[in-house]
Amino acid sequence: MTVLEDRIEMAEASGELTLDVMFEWLEKMPIPEGTKVEIVGGNIFMSPQRHTHFQIIFDILEQLRAKYPRTRLASDVRIDFPGRLNGFACDVAAVAERSVKDDKGRWRYQDIEFAAEVISKDTAANDYGPKKTAYAVAEVPVYLIADPYQAKCHLYTQPNDGEYLTELSVTFGADVDMTTTHLGLTLKTDDFPRD
Repeated sequence: MTVLEDRIEMAEASGELTLDVMFEWLEKMPIPEGTKVEIVGGNIFMSPQRHTHFQIIFDILEQLRAKYPRTRLASDVRIDFPGRLNGFACDVAAVAERSVKDDKGRWRYQDIEFAAEVISKDTAANDYGPKKTAYAVAEVPVYLIADPYQAKCHLYTQPNDGEYLTELSVTFGADVDMTTTHLGLTLKTDDFPRD
């Protein structure tokens, strides 16, 4: 067992394990630059960001600028979501105009209007599984998964009772029509690279 595992076990035993405690430990670890770190269901996931991943994230952010000022967009920034120890670093998040950061300087999940995840092989199960569920429970109105391995985007809307009622799948190169959502825009995927 490592020192970190010992501390986590001790914190769980004493009922003290929180996202703040876990992230505090992570901040003290030598994590390589360019590595995304998040906590999903109490499990720590680290994945290096590939250039393909970055290109898609940047493209989505650029297109969202038609609707959102830069100050209401985030990427790889911690946002705590409902469920057991869910501290996500969304690849892309857009927050509502009325949004204010909490007393710790973080965006609140209640203010997220759009979230997007770009699939990495090692963490794909999180994006399609527990993170999708957490976003639906949090009632994030629009959730987009860009999957460079499938060369597809999956758009989830209408969260209800922890599930998204609608799903639209679009092959890279076609437009993702979000004009019927509050975003009121069409996402172009022509330049999304494939893996």
